[in-house]
Amino acid sequence: MVTESVTSDEKRKGLSKMESYLLSYLTENRKNIFALSDVVTVLDCTYENAKVIVERLAKKKWIVRIIKGRYLIAPLTAGVKGEYTEHEFIIATLFEPCYIAYWTALNYYGFTEQVPNKIFVVARKRLKDKEILGMKFKFVHISEKKFFGFNEILISNVRVKISDKEKTIVDCLDKPRYCGGIEEITKAAFFAKDEIDLGKLTDYVTEMGNNAAIKRLGFILDLLGMDSKNLDGKISNSYSILDPTKRKKGKYDPKWKLLLNVSKAELKW
Repeated sequence: MVTESVTSDEKRKGLSKMESYLLSYLTENRKNIFALSDVVTVLDCTYENAKVIVERLAKKKWIVRIIKGRYLIAPLTAGVKGEYTEHEFIIATLFEPCYIAYWTALNYYGFTEQVPNKIFVVARKRLKDKEILGMKFKFVHISEKKFFGFNEILISNVRVKISDKEKTIVDCLDKPRYCGGIEEITKAAFFAKDEIDLGKLTDYVTEMGNNAAIKRLGFILDLLGMDSKNLDGKISNSYSILDPTKRKKGKYDPKWKLLLNVSKAELKW
């Protein structure tokens, strides 16, 4: 049997008493992800000293730098190399206020069999997309008016916000490009129809204030044989595009005022 050799430079180095105390304290207080300010508080040291301490811990492979000023403790289970990562939902909480959404939320609820190659996060701040610990994060900025409809779930004792089932569908109708387009949304609505509250769904889409999203929902509800009467009289007379990710070509739906650039046959489930 061939075993992988680990050079001394790759192995973790030993901890001083101060370093051991710091990591033990942070772990005990569920601060697996911590900031320089936490080091200052725990060790009662200066900010400059805290920077030196975390740099030394990183070299010893006991912590991993995630983003500027934020670090992840690599536990003993990370082995002698100190190679470790964290759940992507927990990393997303570093950018609060935010919540997990779109294709990622669809996958979490089992409304799609597709596994997105990035984590979609709704954020109140304008953030550039990032790659952290080998994971890609897509940040979507939305207005305060649309920042609602999420629950908290526990991941390794960390509270993470994720859009609830109804808001997941509505967010996708609002911005179809972040979930694979109208075909993926229709399929998700089909899988979700026995789990979602139809009244909440229609209230949410109305509250969002996106007339195109209201039209898309009404069309999909009719297509799936679901009740769309709560949306009667809530759409404008101008036409919107069913799927803005595709070419503007197709038939017109006079009821929902939509340009059907994806055929009903393609959306049937």
